[in-house]
Amino acid sequence: MSMELHERNIRQALSKVMEPDLKKDIIELDLVRDIALSEEGLRFTLMVLNPAMHARKRLEGACRFALERNFGEALKSIEIDVKLMASKDQTPDLRKILPGVQHIIAVASGKGGVGKSTVSANLAAGLAQQGHRVGLVDADIYGPSMPLMFNLVGEKPQTVEVDGKRYIEPLNSYGVKVLSIGFFADNSQAIVWRGPMASKALNQMFSDVYWGSLDYLIIDLPPGTGDIHLSLVQNIPLTGAVVVSTPQQIALADARKAVDMFRLEQINVPVLGLIENMAYFTPAELPDRKYFIFGKQGARMLAEDIGIPFLGELPIIGSICESGDVGRPAVLQEESLSSQAFQEIIRNFEQVLEKGPKVPEKPI
Repeated sequence: MSMELHERNIRQALSKVMEPDLKKDIIELDLVRDIALSEEGLRFTLMVLNPAMHARKRLEGACRFALERNFGEALKSIEIDVKLMASKDQTPDLRKILPGVQHIIAVASGKGGVGKSTVSANLAAGLAQQGHRVGLVDADIYGPSMPLMFNLVGEKPQTVEVDGKRYIEPLNSYGVKVLSIGFFADNSQAIVWRGPMASKALNQMFSDVYWGSLDYLIIDLPPGTGDIHLSLVQNIPLTGAVVVSTPQQIALADARKAVDMFRLEQINVPVLGLIENMAYFTPAELPDRKYFIFGKQGARMLAEDIGIPFLGELPIIGSICESGDVGRPAVLQEESLSSQAFQEIIRNFEQVLEKGPKVPEKPI
């Protein structure tokens, strides 16, 4: 027998829907808001803890099924409108994956060799320098570089017991909690894994590691748009992604593909902005001259074309490469040109987060 359609019974019906990560019902978690019932339809807002599109759709489908099961014929003449919204206030504290992490940021590139890992390292170190609690995951499974960039070559993580369970504890360097697959493999050993094995290893870097409370967790992705990327966005509640490119047309074409991947409906992760590396070269003896070796402002124009923020440009400076090689990110070199360039990018990055990233409605 169908229930009578009114707000109390609607909440009772929806209390049968469980939030998949927390294993509690959505009414108990206060995820159902603004219930409005009229002759034309039923409307309510559903706060979701996992922003991934597949998770949103699954939870919405469960709500519709619960309502149809309880109210039957009463729903056939009206329209059900479910508004999905990310629960910004509750997500870090309530979610099962990475609880206590405020912002989870993926740094990506369409192709290799554009400086994605350098940007990841300096973004993490620069945010930590400002007093933020920062973690860094070296998810570039096949080419891990963070042990070298953070002067941690040869170091091995230890384990720590939390609430009766043992977790891997990240290493700490320059105030950044760092974890890399490079800590578990010999420096000269090639990592040859098929996609499923690499994806499993990546997921363990989040589920089996104790990150504690963080303001930012930066994830240095491998180049391209493959299995590892899909595994990450389907399992980790990303706040957004940053894409790195050089001004070259071939790099820009691949950067566009990377942005397009995050904009796919089944992924739907906000792209926080585009960074242009190797933007220009200024000789020491000619400080007022800029030589655009790989093209001029290509990433800036691409960002304008596809409607995402341009976070800044990094010139070709030898100290950026040298800093990575000696294990001290360039952003930590106070008052240097490289530090100033990274600090500007970090300021723009924080401004975008403060305003709130937009999720595009469709791929470019």
